[in-house]
Amino acid sequence: MNKERNFLQSKFMLTIYSILISFIVGAIFLVVMGISPATAYAKLLDGIFGKTKYIAYSVVYATPLILTGLSVAFSFRTGVFNIGAEGQFVVGSMAACVTGILAGNLPAFLLIPLCFLAAAAAGALWGLIVAVLKTKWGINEVLSMIMFNWIAFYLSNYIAGLPGIKTTGNAEATANVSANARILFPQEWRSALCKDSNWGILVAIVAAILIYLIIEKTTMGYSLKSVGFNRHAAEYAGINVNRAIFTAMAISGVLAGIAGATQLLGMGQRISIFSSQESYGFQGIIVALIGASNPIGCIFGGLFYGALKYGSAKLNLIGAPSEVIDIITGTIVFFIAISDVFKLKNRRGVRR
Repeated sequence: MNKERNFLQSKFMLTIYSILISFIVGAIFLVVMGISPATAYAKLLDGIFGKTKYIAYSVVYATPLILTGLSVAFSFRTGVFNIGAEGQFVVGSMAACVTGILAGNLPAFLLIPLCFLAAAAAGALWGLIVAVLKTKWGINEVLSMIMFNWIAFYLSNYIAGLPGIKTTGNAEATANVSANARILFPQEWRSALCKDSNWGILVAIVAAILIYLIIEKTTMGYSLKSVGFNRHAAEYAGINVNRAIFTAMAISGVLAGIAGATQLLGMGQRISIFSSQESYGFQGIIVALIGASNPIGCIFGGLFYGALKYGSAKLNLIGAPSEVIDIITGTIVFFIAISDVFKLKNRRGVRR
């Protein structure tokens, strides 16, 4: 009985409950709009699973979300709330873009790793700056990350307009990265799947496995988790808390930077001058919550959210607003968050 009760109260089941409730809430909104929930959800499912191309695009959409979800989940596990994955994603994608343009004559086997290394370094740097501000001067990391998200936004727009980086046409965007920098599947595979099918999903899966092994199977992972559970107890036990924060922010930034490179080299080809933030980093928070901050869970959370994101476009065909997906994902986050509040309240009650 205890095992059964623990399973029903596990994070996995809480996530399932939250998803089911969110679809019910979405159905209520659809009814209020005069749209049949059955018709809308059937169209959504058809837009995800109706064709091989739809499934392939769902995976393509999910790939950067898995990586930004990993970035956020890793920082969650180590006691740092990384709301700066958006900025790390932006600087990572721009670093990959600049490398893919300026070093475009290099062969693919050199250029592609170089683009990913540039993206990882840029993301790590963006995270480490915030870590320095927190550890040296005690500046709250959430406030710093929000500011650095905007700095990354305007820095990207500035770089995108520089001579040699900006496209020679009238488009407000960078030039396309070299074909040698693309990570697309072979043409015959893309013909069977979709034109943007790429190796990024393998990068995301390998990253998730590596992060899982780091967290669960290494001394460093144990130290980082200890800081996440109780910073003061970890410090008392001899763990260097500041070093743990630096490590957590660097690895988190690397993951978000790689997410930016994956999206650019696999799908985007170039970076437009932004009119607003793209929100990949913020969507990573949703993926991390759905995945219960578990690296393997982030794979499924990213695939789920990526499928909803792609399939929602088909809702317009029946007059249903695609924003209903925002309602569903927002409700999922709300119920996952509220479940954690109730669990915390129950723990305090038990202590009393």
